[in-house]
Parts: sequence; C-alpha cells; structure tokens
Amino acid sequence: MGMSREILMEHLTEAFPEAEIVLTDLAGDNDHWQAEIVSPQFSGLPRVKQHQLVYAALKGKMGGELHALALKTRAP
Repeated sequence: MGMSREILMEHLTEAFPEAEIVLTDLAGDNDHWQAEIVSPQFSGLPRVKQHQLVYAALKGKMGGELHALALKTRAP
C-alpha cells in the first residue's frame, strides 16, 4: 500500500513545524522512505530519543501503511 510523500510530509511537518525535512523514496514504491530532519526540537536529545519523536509523529502508521523509514536526524 505505502504512504505518499504528501501524507508523510504532513505528519512530519505537523510534529516538527520549524524543521528542514528532505524525503527520499528509496525504492520508488511509497513504502521505503528516508527522512532527513533537522529540527531545533532535537537539541540536546540522544539520537534514540530523536527517532522516537519521529515515530510518534507517524501516529502508529509505522509498520502498517509505512513499511520502512531510514532516519537521519539532528539539531541545527
């Protein structure tokens, strides 16, 4: 099934409104994405916590509508 770029971006910008976000469809199937997110919300947080915030932003759709998401996160 997959998740469109628009829907994925909507979830991420809602959670990280001030972030720079770059999405790459790794397999051309809307099911394997890479997200590069630079957000002030990540400041002082370990990478694991940063990734947990991203997964929370997807509202339970990870592993269902969205099969794979490679993350690159950092603070500005």
